Amino acid sequence: MDKKPPDNDAQKAAESREDRLKKALKENLARRKRQARARTGAGGQRGERAG
Repeated sequence: MDKKPPDNDAQKAAESREDRLKKALKENLARRKRQARARTGAGGQRGERAG
């Protein structure tokens, strides 16, 4: 009989969590970039930091 190891479900859960974290990180980065561009006035001041 082939029996799956008990940690297979835990491994899938960890991968699922990792995928969710990657997606959230990507969305947060995109949001922060949009906010930074809005603060600088549509990218008019490149290379300078506000605040």
